[in-house]
Amino acid sequence: MFARQSLSRVAAQTSSALAASRGGARNMATLREIELRLKSVRNIQKITGTMKMIASAGLAKAQRAMVAAKQYGDANAEVFATSDEVSEGKKLFVVISSDKGLCGGIHSSVTKATRRAFTGVESPLGSTVIEEDTPIMIIGDKAKAQLARVHAKNMRLTFNQIGRDVPSFADAASVADLIITSGVEYDSVVIVYNKFMSAISYEPRAIEIKGEKALAASENFKVYEMEDDFTRDLAQFSLANAIYSALVEGHASEISARRNAMDNASKNATDMIGSLQMQYNRGRQAAITNELVDIITGASAL
Repeated sequence: MFARQSLSRVAAQTSSALAASRGGARNMATLREIELRLKSVRNIQKITGTMKMIASAGLAKAQRAMVAAKQYGDANAEVFATSDEVSEGKKLFVVISSDKGLCGGIHSSVTKATRRAFTGVESPLGSTVIEEDTPIMIIGDKAKAQLARVHAKNMRLTFNQIGRDVPSFADAASVADLIITSGVEYDSVVIVYNKFMSAISYEPRAIEIKGEKALAASENFKVYEMEDDFTRDLAQFSLANAIYSALVEGHASEISARRNAMDNASKNATDMIGSLQMQYNRGRQAAITNELVDIITGASAL
């Protein structure tokens, strides 16, 4: 009888010890997972913090370039202010984004504006009707990937590796030259880009640049004596001006959006580190308490 009681007592102690060991193993595994996740989040926080500092340093440079490039856009506005308004004819869309990510929804804004222009719902061009077969040319791989899902048949040319640094007029002139020599017929070019509003906001905008035929047919230009190549050269130069102004302003908007995105990511990482650290401390305290209970239980059994 006493032997059976002793055996049952030993079995109970053994099972409790096994359960405690299993619980301790689970706690150790959980603590190890939390520790690894803490290390990963801290590394990500370092990366996002560094990217934020780089974007902050580049934003001042991009804003200076944007202010200088606005003179090109103002010159275009003065030229087209003296020409007749032409809302009909074939149009060519040029969508401006970049190849880089980690900057929030800045690329989605121009692609959404382009899709709205084709559907006519809240179009950036107002009541202007866009034909379904209107050609599209895209600067930047990010917008290309998004528009290829809906308007793959409309895409004619795509450009990349533009705007890795502050865009130059040579970049814009090269793009304009390829557009003109592409063989795509158009009466006007619609440029969709992100307009820099402030260091924390931007808006998608669309500007329309008249082509050579529209300028030659304008009554305001016919009153002047001009050479035959004047309207062609003016249309080409105006297109390059507009593309350059949009590229620089879009670049400033991208840098600003990247800085804000990395700032938000760093703040989220800080909050996550605090939450994980508290969870780790509680788990470690529970593991220590369990070990103390096991030691006291073993000592009392002896």
